Amino acid sequence: MPAFFHGEFWSLGNAEFWVGVGLVTFLAILVLAKVPRMIAGQLDATAAKIQSELDEAARLRAEAEALLAQIRQETAEAEAQAAEMLKAAEADARRLEEESKVKLEEGLARRQQLAERRIAQAEAQASAEVKAAAADLAARAAEQILAARLAGQKSDPQLDAAIAQLGSRLN
Repeated sequence: MPAFFHGEFWSLGNAEFWVGVGLVTFLAILVLAKVPRMIAGQLDATAAKIQSELDEAARLRAEAEALLAQIRQETAEAEAQAAEMLKAAEADARRLEEESKVKLEEGLARRQQLAERRIAQAEAQASAEVKAAAADLAARAAEQILAARLAGQKSDPQLDAAIAQLGSRLN
C-alpha cells in the first residue's frame, strides 16, 4: 500500500510529504506556464516536419519511378533502333557483297578477254614472223637451187625476172 494513505505521511515534519508538495507545485507551475501545450506544439511541429519529409520522399519516389519508366522506354526504343540498324547493316553488307561479286566477275571477264586478245595478238605476231621467216628461207633456198642449176647455163632474162618477183610475192 502506498505511503500517502498512512497518517504520518501528512505530517509537516515528514520529508516525503515535502517532496510530494514540491512535485505537485512543480507540475502546477508547468501547467500554468503552458509547458504541456508547448511540448504538444513541438511534437506537432516535429510531426508536421516528418509528414512533409514523408510527402517529399513520396514525391521523389514517384519522380524516380517515372524517370525509371522513361529510361526503360528509351532503352527499349534504343534497342529497337539498334536492331533496325543491325538489320539495315546486314542488308547493306549482303548487297555490297553481291555487288562486289558482280564487279569481280566483270573484272575477271574483262581481264580474261584482255588476256585472250593479247594471246591472239601474240599468236598472230608469231605466225606472221614464222611466215616471214619461212618465206625468206624459201626464197633463199629457191635462189640457191636456181643459182645452182643455172650456174652451168647462161642467164635467162625471164628466169631472173621470175626469181626477183618470187621474193616480193612470198612476203
